[in-house]
Amino acid sequence: MTASTHSATCHCGSVTLTATLPEGLSSATRCTCSFCRRRAAPAVTALTSALKVTKGAEHLTLYTWGTHTAKHYFCKICGIYMYHQRRSDPAQCGVNLGCIDGAAPWTQEPIPYTDGINHPSEK
Repeated sequence: MTASTHSATCHCGSVTLTATLPEGLSSATRCTCSFCRRRAAPAVTALTSALKVTKGAEHLTLYTWGTHTAKHYFCKICGIYMYHQRRSDPAQCGVNLGCIDGAAPWTQEPIPYTDGINHPSEK
C-alpha cells in the first residue's frame, strides 16, 4: 500500500487538517476501549508527525483520561471527533474516517476492531 495524504474537516468547517496515511484508507479500525466503543467512529492511521491542523486549531478541544496517553481532539463548535493520538503508539494518530474529504466509510466495511479493553497499560 502506498502512503497518501488526505484532508479532513469537522461538520461545521471550523477545523481542517491534513494527514499522511501510511496505509491509506484501508487502515480503518474501531477500538473496543470504554471511550471508543461509545464513539464508534472508525479511524485511519496517520503518523503524528505528519498530521497538521491547517485551520481552526483554536476550535479544538482535548479529552483525555486514565493514563492520559491517548489524546482525543474534537471541534468545540460542532462536537465532531477529529483525531486522537494513540495510547498504543503515541507516534500514531487515528483520524476519523468520516471526516476525511471524499471518504465513504461504508465502503471500508467490514471494519475490524482492535482490543482496547485489554490494553497492556491497564495491567
